[in-house]
Amino acid sequence: MRTRTICQAAALSAALLFGGASAATAAPAEVYSEVTAADIADPGAVITDSAADLAAARTASQAIAWFSSRNGSTAYQGYCEKAVRLAWDRATHHASAIDHWRSSDGVRHTTGTPPRGAFVFWNISAYGHVGIADGSGGVWATSVNGAIGHARQGYFANYLGWKPGNSN
Repeated sequence: MRTRTICQAAALSAALLFGGASAATAAPAEVYSEVTAADIADPGAVITDSAADLAAARTASQAIAWFSSRNGSTAYQGYCEKAVRLAWDRATHHASAIDHWRSSDGVRHTTGTPPRGAFVFWNISAYGHVGIADGSGGVWATSVNGAIGHARQGYFANYLGWKPGNSN
């Protein structure tokens, strides 16, 4: 899609250049492109936390309750790392789930059932994905049927592993 947009812009530029019109006299042209996954949920975006978000948890049960109380919400679609950070009331911020996974913030485990409250990671996009384990093979996460929800750990593809919860 981006290639088509670039080609449209190049064609417009060529028409202006070879058609004898100048950029100053040409009518403004609108160039559109489809929204893609790369256009959504920039992890570098500055997002202000609401007072409700800041009333987050410090225990595994409270972190899970944070997700459970938002079951069905789409408010954090594309912001899984923010959701787990708020659920655990973490001081540490990561730009994305994959950055969190790759960081020295907590020991990475690639085997075993993630314990209750653990961060669970998948490599499903350039930014990765993260949720919170329920301790029984399930996870609370964003993007479960398009919203915050509970699913089996295998719901998402390309499992990476887990890190202890609230490993600030």
